[in-house]
Amino acid sequence: MKKSLIKTFLAFLIFVGIQNFAMANVIKFAQVTDVHYSDESPYPAEILKKTVADLNQQKDLSFVIFTGDNIDSPKPKYLQGFMTIIKNLDIPYYMVIGNHDVFKNGNLSKAQYIDTIRDLDAAYKPKHQNYVFKKDGFVFIVVDGAKEIIPNAVGYYRKDTLDWLEKQLTKYKKSPVIIAQHYPIVPPKVSSSHDTYKKEEYLARLDKYDNVVAVISGHYHMNTEQMRNGVYHISSPSLIVPPNYYKIIEISTTKGFSPLIYTELRAISPTED
Repeated sequence: MKKSLIKTFLAFLIFVGIQNFAMANVIKFAQVTDVHYSDESPYPAEILKKTVADLNQQKDLSFVIFTGDNIDSPKPKYLQGFMTIIKNLDIPYYMVIGNHDVFKNGNLSKAQYIDTIRDLDAAYKPKHQNYVFKKDGFVFIVVDGAKEIIPNAVGYYRKDTLDWLEKQLTKYKKSPVIIAQHYPIVPPKVSSSHDTYKKEEYLARLDKYDNVVAVISGHYHMNTEQMRNGVYHISSPSLIVPPNYYKIIEISTTKGFSPLIYTELRAISPTED
């Protein structure tokens, strides 16, 4: 009788384990940040082309997200060159705007930036710098903190942007959410020149929700990962700065358990002279 009960209990545990595994959401994607593409030398194009080739060789990647400073200065020809290369990716890609990308009174406003993307790529058609996309049971929210009137390295998430973010977090409160942006709100180091203005207001809003798994950013050209109030804040190094890293991120969420997050840096080697 006792053996029978033990077998029944073990069968129950296995069944529960299978059920939990079946409810797991798993996603694997790549983050490329701070490419600073320009055509002033062949080096940025070489690194970016090698990165695209390396990404195309990776298994099970759902997409690539470029988290800002995709170009070195707001020149349409730089964005066109950048887009010409990344269009060779075999998987979907998405883009975030950084402080080097736009200047409204110069050559490239946010609207012009988005219009250029829409014109040059048949698949990726953003309508706004803040947007949502869904992959493999996860909701990704792209949040813009760049300033286009007087661009500088200090990030600023406007009140209307944070209101919009809260609306999305409420709308998708039953889904695991990953936020992608250029400016971190849990910075890798103290820097008055690269800080985010009133980041405490952003964090206070984020603290209202328990469905945010991670916030992914760039900007500091540093590799740090910090946990704050159950949210994993990932900052990644610049692709253009040796040793030329991009990051692969894998996230698994299972109901009733803490998310599992794995990251891997991949180095892109430039051609030796």
